[in-house]
Amino acid sequence: MTETTPMRRKASLLATLLLSTALAASPAWAQAPAAPAPAPAAAPAAGQDPVVARVDGAEIRLSELQSEATRLPEELRAMPAPMLMPLLLDQLITQKAITAAARAQGLANDPEVQARLRRAEEEALQQALITRAVAPQMTDEALRARYQREVSGRPAEEEVRARHILVASEAEARTALAEARRAGADFAEVARRRSTGPGAREGGDLGFFKRGDMIPEFATAAFAMQPGQISEAPVRTQFGWHVIKVEERRAVPPPSFEDAREALRQRAFEEAVTAEVERIRGAARIERFAMDGSPLPATPAPSLLDGAAPPAAQPRR
Repeated sequence: MTETTPMRRKASLLATLLLSTALAASPAWAQAPAAPAPAPAAAPAAGQDPVVARVDGAEIRLSELQSEATRLPEELRAMPAPMLMPLLLDQLITQKAITAAARAQGLANDPEVQARLRRAEEEALQQALITRAVAPQMTDEALRARYQREVSGRPAEEEVRARHILVASEAEARTALAEARRAGADFAEVARRRSTGPGAREGGDLGFFKRGDMIPEFATAAFAMQPGQISEAPVRTQFGWHVIKVEERRAVPPPSFEDAREALRQRAFEEAVTAEVERIRGAARIERFAMDGSPLPATPAPSLLDGAAPPAAQPRR
């Protein structure tokens, strides 16, 4: 029996979007999965999980539909539930029909498919284990405690706002320095004409920066000066020769917890993943072999944090 619905065209468009999204999404195992988003509708109470569709006899229940809704991209989850759920159900029906057709053709027994299924199972298990291990370090309470230990008690950090003129040779730098020191000279205007570095059009303005933001030679010269001062001599760095003018100095207090939250989350995530991976590898019996099957000595594990990201923040209450 063929199903007909006035929403078929809209549903097919959503199905195309969702299918392309699913095919494109292939997160590395080290990327802890995002926390599930709230379902568009309340979860059914016990014993109240109705069948919302059947595909060749296979049931789709409301709970499955709501679970799938939590996996959608954020922009789709924001759709009103009365509009989203029928479209999502149509997508699930399509997926069930495709899966049933694949099984009917015996593709579940195809060696390549079986290998991909095994890999998917391994990745799901790895993600689940790592997520469970890092979860205690990622709670709001844990992050606030870390903030108190690492950030809140830090003294104010000094910042400098400076301009510079960057040229290729010492001779050019001394010429620019003499011009910038001339009575009534506008340092920014000299920088616009003579500097070859980025920001020349802005008069060489570098904005505010901390000592550690700049290479040592530049930072040492800049932080030794007071507002309004121009460097006594050109400063040489790997980028060339600089004439520096300090415009302002300020002391910046530690960031608030809200401002520091994401950096704290990233550090907590990386440390928790590293500790758990090292613990697991340390307990495993590992043997290495060359491509010809001959044994190899043990070597350190490759980094598992390349491209990794912490789980999405839970909504604050």
